[in-house]
Amino acid sequence: MNTTSVDMQAHRPAAGRTVYPILFLVCITHLLNDMMQSVIPAVYPLLKEKFGFTFAQIGVITLVFQLTSSLLQPVAGRLADRHPRPYSLAAGMCFTLAGLLALSVAPGFVAILAAVGLIGCGSSVFHPESSRVAQLASGGRKGLAQSIFQVGGNAGSAMGPLLAALIVIPFGQVSIGWFALAALLAIFILVKIGHWYRRQLAAAARKSAVAAVTAAHGLSKRKIRTAFVILGVLVFSKYFYIASMTNYFTFFLMDKFAVSVQGAQYCLFAFLAASAAGTFIGGPLGDRIGRKYVIWGSILGVAPFTLMLPYVGLVWTIALAVVIGLVISSAFSAILVYATDLMPGKVGMIAGVFFGLMFGLGGLGSAFFGWLADRTSIEFIFQISTLLPLLGVITGFLPDVESRKVR
Repeated sequence: MNTTSVDMQAHRPAAGRTVYPILFLVCITHLLNDMMQSVIPAVYPLLKEKFGFTFAQIGVITLVFQLTSSLLQPVAGRLADRHPRPYSLAAGMCFTLAGLLALSVAPGFVAILAAVGLIGCGSSVFHPESSRVAQLASGGRKGLAQSIFQVGGNAGSAMGPLLAALIVIPFGQVSIGWFALAALLAIFILVKIGHWYRRQLAAAARKSAVAAVTAAHGLSKRKIRTAFVILGVLVFSKYFYIASMTNYFTFFLMDKFAVSVQGAQYCLFAFLAASAAGTFIGGPLGDRIGRKYVIWGSILGVAPFTLMLPYVGLVWTIALAVVIGLVISSAFSAILVYATDLMPGKVGMIAGVFFGLMFGLGGLGSAFFGWLADRTSIEFIFQISTLLPLLGVITGFLPDVESRKVR
């Protein structure tokens, strides 16, 4: 029995046996992982002031971080599908630990790029493999499992700016090193998860009969390719817009409303906290009504709010940011599970591709909007980015996979 076949069997969860302790542990490690990563954009105002960086240089920092994640994640995911390594999650977190320590003492632009690159490498290992663990523990409730996993990441992303405002802004760049304690905690938890994952693989290896994983939707390869292109465009629209919010919303508030650095960080926290709350809705709702409709409502449905945001006062800007975070964040869990339904048995590779797209497009969006802001204004990039959710209309061309599977 080859490793791939064993892994396919291990990955097929038994219906009704959702392993909640593992899902919550994966959620916690995702929280810690993304909290540490979100410190990077949260300290941009500090780095910009300390080193005199341009907006374009800020965009390049994000681009390097996102590309090291995005380019390696599909490779890491495919390797995980073929040769699962239960303790690779803990090993990958060691890169994040090293990157945080390097960032806390980086003396200039090149050293900062190297440090965020290390953190990106840690992310490239973490996301695809942990998505596989989440689906393995799902008991067939894949949307719920993905949402539990994803809500940890969004909660961690929300905590980053808040902790940066409370710790890094008052105490300076060196205090970034304190977040290494979170990396050490994550490594400890991931070793525990690795023990459970190893037992699942060993149990699958003892089974003599292995059924091949086959697609139940009956779609042709051409329709599957078309569906993936549509999903790619939807991820582009979502994460290019989120790049403008995550990386430049603080600058927008400071420029237009003269909000302080700490005040702007609290406002960014409100947006990211709403995103964390909205994340949990998408997966279970997709299990109930169909993931296609969740994707449609999340991306196209947020367009009226994004279109209003650049033209209202401070209070309404914050209120709209909260609504936008709540609505748009529900899409990714639905997109990822929908994609794995198109190609069952390749969860690691699909998760790597879509997490890679998420980080890569976010990095490109950050670099593009930074370049555009240097040549126009922060307010102008928010007026342009508001149009992106309108691309959600193409969701209507996605095949209804859930309907086909029950026929």
